[in-house]
Amino acid sequence: MPREQGEVQVRAGTEADLPALTDLYNHYIRETCITFDLEPFTPDQRRPWLLAYPQDGPHRLLVAREVTDRTKNPHNGPESDPHAGAAEDPGTAGEGALLGYATSSAFRPKAAYAPSVEVTAYCAPHAVGRGIGTLLYTALFEALADEDVHRAYAGITQPNEASTRLHTRFGFRHIGTYTEVGRKFGRYWDVAWYQKDLG
Repeated sequence: MPREQGEVQVRAGTEADLPALTDLYNHYIRETCITFDLEPFTPDQRRPWLLAYPQDGPHRLLVAREVTDRTKNPHNGPESDPHAGAAEDPGTAGEGALLGYATSSAFRPKAAYAPSVEVTAYCAPHAVGRGIGTLLYTALFEALADEDVHRAYAGITQPNEASTRLHTRFGFRHIGTYTEVGRKFGRYWDVAWYQKDLG
């Protein structure tokens, strides 16, 4: 399901992405209140999270990576060596830096919640303002269009104008706010909840 726009490729996440995904998420743990995790992860600790996302179905992990010159150039190595680059994951060969990722996860564990998903998107600090969140959500909601999903929910720690704009652009509406629901960096934070009707 890879899709490219400009110099960015969006595709399903793989285990080869795990170190970069972990580094990106750890940035948000250490520097922001966007996530309520308090301690950074190692890639091994984060592996069960990654493995919970299959290639299809309502629960997805999509990554956005830079497209490098090697990806665009068909002459990437000696043609006489059929094993050149064989050690690389086919999903990451010729790709550049991780620009962001988006997920759709189970909203709650009880079975009746199955038609609902919780979605989120994280953008690498160096890629802010490049439309990465829009690319990721476009691909994610296209993938979910053929799944048995009725509602998507997003919890946005307040304040976060960029995330609010992104979700509003994709048809989410504010349905309520949990006040002072989380404590991080020595203070309490509100989380605003947004809902998107999918079917």
